[in-house]
Amino acid sequence: MTTLDAATALFRELTGRTPDGVWSAPGRVNLIGEHTDYNDGFVLPFAIPHRTYAAVGIRDDGRIRVASTFADEPVEFARDELPRLFPTAAGDEPAVPEWAAYPLGVVWALQLAHAATRETADIRGVDIAISSDVPIGAGLSSSAAIEGATASALNDLWLTGLDRPALASIGRRAENEAVGAPTGIMDQMASMLGESDAALFLDCRTLDAHAVPLGMTGLSLLVIDTRVSHAHSTGGYRERRASCEKGAAIMGVPALRDVSVDDLPRARELMDDVTFRRVRHIVTENQRVLDTVRTLRVSGARAIGDLLVASHASMRDDFEISIPELDTAVGAALDAGALGARMTGGGFGGAAIALVEEGDVQAVSDAVTAAFAASGFAAPHLFTVTPSAGARRDA
Repeated sequence: MTTLDAATALFRELTGRTPDGVWSAPGRVNLIGEHTDYNDGFVLPFAIPHRTYAAVGIRDDGRIRVASTFADEPVEFARDELPRLFPTAAGDEPAVPEWAAYPLGVVWALQLAHAATRETADIRGVDIAISSDVPIGAGLSSSAAIEGATASALNDLWLTGLDRPALASIGRRAENEAVGAPTGIMDQMASMLGESDAALFLDCRTLDAHAVPLGMTGLSLLVIDTRVSHAHSTGGYRERRASCEKGAAIMGVPALRDVSVDDLPRARELMDDVTFRRVRHIVTENQRVLDTVRTLRVSGARAIGDLLVASHASMRDDFEISIPELDTAVGAALDAGALGARMTGGGFGGAAIALVEEGDVQAVSDAVTAAFAASGFAAPHLFTVTPSAGARRDA
C-alpha cells in the first residue's frame, strides 16, 4: 500500500466516507546553511521524495479530528477549544500528543491568520488522516511535511487563498508556538516551494527564494540516518538560539545576518569564548551558503565538497551540535571517497549527507555501516535522495 493509499484508508476507517481530497508535502535535506535561518541568514535546502500525506474532509459540527498511522488514537477538539491549547509556553509539555500538535497547530495558526485579515473564507470542522514515509527524528523535517500537507489542504478546503510563503509562515508559527520549537522558516519554505532537480536558495529575512539547479548528473546524495532521534523543542536547540541572540545584541545588530566575516576579530574581543564560537559558526556558515550557490552556478556540484566538509567542522567544533555517530558517518564517508559530507538538520542526532559518485554509493554505504559496527553504534539507515517537488494536491 502506498503512503497516499494508507492516508485514504485511515480516513475511511475513521469516518466511514471518502475524503474530499488528499494533499502531500515533502521532507527536506539541507545541503548547507545550518541554524542560519532564525538568524535571518541564508540556506540552501531541497525537498526530498519522502512525503507526508493528509486525507482531509469537511465536517459540519465545527470539530477538528486528527489521526495518523503512527498513533493509536485520534485526537479531537472543537475549533474554539484550540486557543486554550496554544501557544505552548517555553518548556511546557504540549497539551496534546506532540505529533497532533503539528496539524492542530496549523489549524489554530490558520484561523488566527484568517481572523487578522478579515478575508472571506469557509472555516469549518475537518477530519484529517495522516500517513508519512519521512523518517521521524532524522533531521529531514518530518514536522514541516505534516504542517505543509495540512496547511495546503485547509487552504484549499477553507478557501483562504494564501500563497505558498504565507502557508510556510503558518507552519512555522505552529511549530514555534503550538509545539514550542524555536525553529526558523527554512523547513517550511523548502517543503512548500521545493522543485525537482534544484535546491532552494532562500534569504530568510526577505523570504526571497530562487531555484538553483544542482547538476547532479553522475552524482548521488546519500543520506545516513544515524537513528539517533532528535527534537527541536528540547534545550540544546533553544540554548543555541539564545547564544545567537546574545551575540547579535553584543554586536548591536538585529540579527547575526548583519555580521560579516570581517567583523569576527571585533566579535572575539567583545564576547566570551562560547558565544563567540556560536557566532562564528553562523557568520561563516552564511558565507559558505553564498559560496556554495556561486560554486554550483559556475562549476557544478562536484566542486562543493570542501564547503560541505567545512560546514560539518564548524557545526562540530563551534556550534557543538554534532554527536559521535554523525562524526563517524562523515569521517567514514570521506575516507571511502565521498566528495563531501556533513551532518544535516538541527543536530544532536539525526542524519548526515554525503555527496558521492553514483558508482561509489555502495562502497561508501558499506564503509559507513562497517564504521558504525566497529564503534558499537546501532546500524544506520542509508538511502539516496533527489531534489523533488514541494507541497501539492494528489487526489
